[in-house]
Amino acid sequence: MSDEEVRRVSDALDAIERIADLEQRVRAKSQVMAAQAERNKEWSQERDELVRRLNEEEDLSYRQIAARLGIKLSTVQAVFRGYKGSGTTRPKVEKSDG
Repeated sequence: MSDEEVRRVSDALDAIERIADLEQRVRAKSQVMAAQAERNKEWSQERDELVRRLNEEEDLSYRQIAARLGIKLSTVQAVFRGYKGSGTTRPKVEKSDG
């Protein structure tokens, strides 16, 4: 996606936030959130595949991948740890007795 396309999407979201009527604004926001929820799984999967490919094929470090894709280092780390969802749904680390 080009910077211009990102700007247009951002402008459209800003326009929704400027809807004066509260009910119409909330309805529009709900529609956008529902549409995006459907895309999140696919977008996340595509990102994860690229993260792994950059590591495997181009031998980039986690930090290099994060910088190149403009994402957080913790997001890259989570891809390799197999984490999905929020921190509240991630598996807890087992603590050993000793």
